[in-house]
Amino acid sequence: MPEGHTLFRLARQQDELFVGREVHVSSPQGRFTAGAEAVDGRVLDEVTSYGKHLFARFGGDVVHVHLGLYGKFTTGTGTAPEPRGALRMRWEATGPDGAGVWTDLRGATACELLTDPEVDAILYRLGPDPLRKSDPRKAYARIAKSRVTIGALLMDQAVLAGVGNVYRAEVLFRAGISPFRPGRDITPEEWTALWRDLVTVMRAGVKAGRIVTTRAEHRPRRKGGLRREDASYVYRRTGLPCRVCGTEVRTEVMVGRNLFWCPTCQAV
Repeated sequence: MPEGHTLFRLARQQDELFVGREVHVSSPQGRFTAGAEAVDGRVLDEVTSYGKHLFARFGGDVVHVHLGLYGKFTTGTGTAPEPRGALRMRWEATGPDGAGVWTDLRGATACELLTDPEVDAILYRLGPDPLRKSDPRKAYARIAKSRVTIGALLMDQAVLAGVGNVYRAEVLFRAGISPFRPGRDITPEEWTALWRDLVTVMRAGVKAGRIVTTRAEHRPRRKGGLRREDASYVYRRTGLPCRVCGTEVRTEVMVGRNLFWCPTCQAV
């Protein structure tokens, strides 16, 4: 599932290409026909993200998208290709340089037209977003009272918005915190450090367009730049030696997703 940095980049890209322009909105698949007709031909005012949610504002109407596990935007310039397959929503406009621009949405969990109160209701249910001006104390107030493991709490979007399976595994490793520790055992100092690290690595993800959490001293020296397999400490490295201590990285399912951790560096 795309994590918060991906939605942040998508919002920024769509903002640059479409905001301030009349946008032709369609739903070739037919599942968003009424919503598309309501905003078709109107000027797009802004595109923003919060956590894993995308909001595109056309006056008083807001197109809300949640990509879920399989959703994806594809964007291009020139004439849009002939619609094929389950194409939920398409935007077309004249871009900044006078050429055509388009973006296609497929496979999203949610693609719907909302009012401002409905958008506010979604935001109210979400925890603070490390990529936004958010108050981390709101998240800690819930974490500090919870018997639920910190590994599960970090995946709860009502506690923290935008963090997914990769960032969960990696920031806990970087902090040396076991994912199995109850939230109430996380000290204020540990939470402050976790939050700051989330801000750092997620901002880096926005800039790079990929998640890289390994520090330079823990990466092998290779020609040709950083490889995907060198970008993380524990995520998808089951059975491989920990980059720091050499212990085999372990995995098990937690809240429906594979959790990865080092039992030595992250001892309970």
